[in-house]
Amino acid sequence: MSGDDLIGRIEAAVAAGQGHTIAEADLQRALTACVKAYAAKVEKDCAEFSPFDASGVNATEAVVAACAMIRAVNLNMFDVALWFGRPGPTR
Repeated sequence: MSGDDLIGRIEAAVAAGQGHTIAEADLQRALTACVKAYAAKVEKDCAEFSPFDASGVNATEAVVAACAMIRAVNLNMFDVALWFGRPGPTR
């Protein structure tokens, strides 16, 4: 399955209120690739940008995903506070 197929399938499922039906492995693959690409672009360009398009995500969706990512890489809130306080690149 190509990346466009996966993204299209995820977007269609979410739009239909069926985001929960996407296989965990597909979501892991998509998130892994997107997070790695986002981090690489921000580091290379020295410019942070919104990771979401105009449709965005709400606060609950952002925090649910952020907490899962923080747990997945075994960070704690102290670690996150250090990174959050780090001067970041801006546009």
